[in-house]
Amino acid sequence: MKTVKIGFVGCGAISGIYLENITKRFKEVEVIGVCDLIPERAQNAAKLYNVPKIYKDMYELFADPEVDIVLNITRPYEHHGVSMAALNAGKHVYSEKPLAASLEEGNEIMALAKAKGLMVGGAPDTFLGAGIQTCRKLIDDGVIGDIVGCAGFMICHGHETWHPDPAFYYKYGGGPMFDMGPYYLTAMLNLCGGVESVSAMTGTFFPERLITSKPHYGEVVKVEVPTLYAGNLRFTNGAIGTLYTTFDVYYPGQARLEVYGTKGTLYVPDPNCFSGPIKLFTAEGEMKDIPSAFDYPDNCRGLGLADMAKALQTGRPFRANSNQTYHVLEIMDGFARSGKERREIAMKSVYERQPLMNPAMEHGVLD
Repeated sequence: MKTVKIGFVGCGAISGIYLENITKRFKEVEVIGVCDLIPERAQNAAKLYNVPKIYKDMYELFADPEVDIVLNITRPYEHHGVSMAALNAGKHVYSEKPLAASLEEGNEIMALAKAKGLMVGGAPDTFLGAGIQTCRKLIDDGVIGDIVGCAGFMICHGHETWHPDPAFYYKYGGGPMFDMGPYYLTAMLNLCGGVESVSAMTGTFFPERLITSKPHYGEVVKVEVPTLYAGNLRFTNGAIGTLYTTFDVYYPGQARLEVYGTKGTLYVPDPNCFSGPIKLFTAEGEMKDIPSAFDYPDNCRGLGLADMAKALQTGRPFRANSNQTYHVLEIMDGFARSGKERREIAMKSVYERQPLMNPAMEHGVLD
């Protein structure tokens, strides 16, 4: 079976792990070419990973008949424009999270992909890693009984003290929910199922941010998005969840995700990672450490893309699909709307979980 060829739009910081994994880990995909608004980035990526083609811009990439899937790893507010252009050129698209910076933009991507008969997938794919896959199997096997609810917390004080380019986190398409929410919500959907409605309270407690990291030390960013979300989710199975994300709080840690059942509680690994400690607290009051039962425990970004590529070859559904990324976007949009309108927001999309990963497959090869 021939490999599926990937064209990169964007060679920023996150591109490194994609390049590393596609060129060295996943055996059914290959990088055919790269482009970036800063040509030096594309040149460095091509040199480091032996990429055969460097495109002058994304339109040259889209015109290349060898490109099967466009990997869109631009900034969040650019996702819509790049994905729409790629789809219009007849290319399948896999995008970094979120699907788009607004629900309206997401609707346009979904409509165009359907009209063109093209596939759209997207990050995060951490839910395919050893940690969350193991947790889902425990839940599917009834270990914690019927799902009562879940709770996730991502608490920190933002990016301006350490990130080299933190401004976009506080602009359109940014904020703690649109930045980190996709990891938590994608995990919640895979563990607890689809969401029927949401509500939230939102706020912005630091209207300006002073950057103290280089190279933008001393610059002041005016915050344009909510930087605290306290959201509630009503799942279609009756469970009730909460997700608290903020860039406004000083806190020693930031990741926590728990799933509550009628027979116990499951402590889930950081959804921004592919694995981590899994603990089960039973109704009898016993805390158990649970070993992982699946592959891909380390940083396997690109796993969802490799799964999409296999689906393109075989015609089967794929796991990190647009049904999932769109449902996540609609939930986040619902949180934002609820914060403004002070009411519960019903979801229109219906989420469908995909099968668990196959732990018997050779590493780097998808089922």
